[in-house]
This record gives sequence, C-alpha cells and structure tokens, in this order.
Amino acid sequence: MPVTVTVPASTANLGPGFDCLGAALTIYNRFTFTELADGETPLEIVVRGAEADRVPTGKTNSIYESFCRLYGAIDRPVPPVKIEIDLGVAVSRGLGSSATAIVGGLVGANELAGRPLDTAALGDLATEIEGHPDNVIPALMGGFRLAVADGDRWIVCPLAWSEDIVPVVAIPNFELSTADSRMVLPDTYGIGDASFNAAHSSLLIQGLAAGNGEWVRVGIDDRLHQPYRIALIGGYRDVEAAAIAAGAYGVAISGAGPTMLALCPPDKADAVVVAMDEAWRSSGVEPDVRRVQLDNVGVRVESSSN
Repeated sequence: MPVTVTVPASTANLGPGFDCLGAALTIYNRFTFTELADGETPLEIVVRGAEADRVPTGKTNSIYESFCRLYGAIDRPVPPVKIEIDLGVAVSRGLGSSATAIVGGLVGANELAGRPLDTAALGDLATEIEGHPDNVIPALMGGFRLAVADGDRWIVCPLAWSEDIVPVVAIPNFELSTADSRMVLPDTYGIGDASFNAAHSSLLIQGLAAGNGEWVRVGIDDRLHQPYRIALIGGYRDVEAAAIAAGAYGVAISGAGPTMLALCPPDKADAVVVAMDEAWRSSGVEPDVRRVQLDNVGVRVESSSN
C-alpha cells in the first residue's frame, strides 16, 4: 500500500540558538513510498518540482539512505521500493531540506515496516544521521523546539511562539552549503561570547512566547555563528536594514543560510516581504520572499490503511 509522508521545512538557530533551536514552517516536501513485489527493481525514484534535476535517483539519494537506515536499525532486510518525491523546499538554502529527506525516509520506512519505532526513537535516529537536532526535530514533531543532549539521548522541549510574531523568509536564488558555513566558524569562543549567547537565547525564547517585540529585537543577536557567516551571503546587510526599516523586530540567518528570517508584528509582515524582495533585487539577486506560519503538526502520514 502506498504511504505518503509530508514533512515541513524548518528554520534553525534563530540567531543565538546555535544547533539547539528550530521551528517548523509551512513549506513542505512530500514523499510517497510504495513497496514493490520481490523480483521487481530494488529501487525506483521519481522526482518532481523546480529543482528535480538536482536530486539523485539512485542509492545515494538521502531519502533512500535514511529509508535503509531504519531497516538496519530494526535488523530487517530493505524491501524493494518506489519513492516519489514532490519538492517544495529549496535545496541548500537553510530551510532544512536535508532534514525533510532524513525524516521522510525514516518515517516512510517505519510505516512500511509496521511502525516498530516510536517518535522519540525516530528523533534520535534522525539526529544521529543529521549530526544535530535543530532541523530534524521540528520537522518530525512540528512547532518551536529546543533540543538538549543528555548523554546519549536528547531531551526535546516544546516552546511557545506567539501569533503576534510572524516569520518571513527571504530565499535567494543562490546556495550555501552547511559544510561551507561551518568552515568559517572558529574552533573556540571566549567566555564573554558564550555568556552573551546564553542570555540572548533566553530572552529570545521569552520574547517569542510573550509576543514581546522589544525582547525579540534584542534577543535575536548572536556572537557564535552569524558574524562569521554574514560575509558569505551577498547583500545581507542591505536586506536586513530594509526589513528593519519596514517594521521587522529582527533578522537572522535561517539555519546555515543563505535564506534570511525576519520576525515581524502581524501588521508589518507584508511590508517586510516587499522591502526584503526589493532590497535583494537591487543587489542582482532574485529571491522568493514569503510570509509563512509555524507548522505545529510536523510530519504527516497518509495511507490507504489509515
């Protein structure tokens, strides 16, 4: 029976929440898994969407790799499968496209295998594959999440996000790999920077929960990753300034970039969309700027057996 798994995009870090804060957004990738009969081709992958030609259709496909990883974790042979991919999340833009692939592959396999793993186990396995939890956890569980390591397990804490804080994403037409973004970061930080980020991430969390724009404005500042990554994103300062002038409380790099995330009051969000779009276009970049919402559901599964 075909199983369709819909996985939301995610924005991670949110300024000072490096590698621990993430929120699911109303942008989606969709994956349909059909178990094939024995003797048929072991793998068939069909990709649809604007960037379909960028996605591998063989065994190196990250969705299939995660699919296989689930079967390895439960010590069962990988069945022959057809995977249909409908792309809605831009690739290598800082919106968790790799997390959607990991979560989609794991959940699809888990469904075909009869749901042997619960959500917590799937989250642990997804984090092990991705290397950090800030995208895969909200993609799996939805909402705004804090993930904290406790030995060899993860504590996941749901956080409040007021409807008075509206996210706007400005997605440029150029890419920035997570590996390149991590290469520019220092190996060590001073105690002042660590203290700064601890205070600001705490204030940001409280500001998002309370809908307090002043707390969001101050709390979104960061010293661990953004000062080093901004130079990799052409036009960042101009787009940031335009968003603030249009009424945004603050702007951050979404994930590893280059997408920019603006946090806005509801009555200013549409003006921020226009301002960020115009600012980036004036730099020769053609962006996709959207007012979005938090996805509070996370991964969705549809099958004929449901």
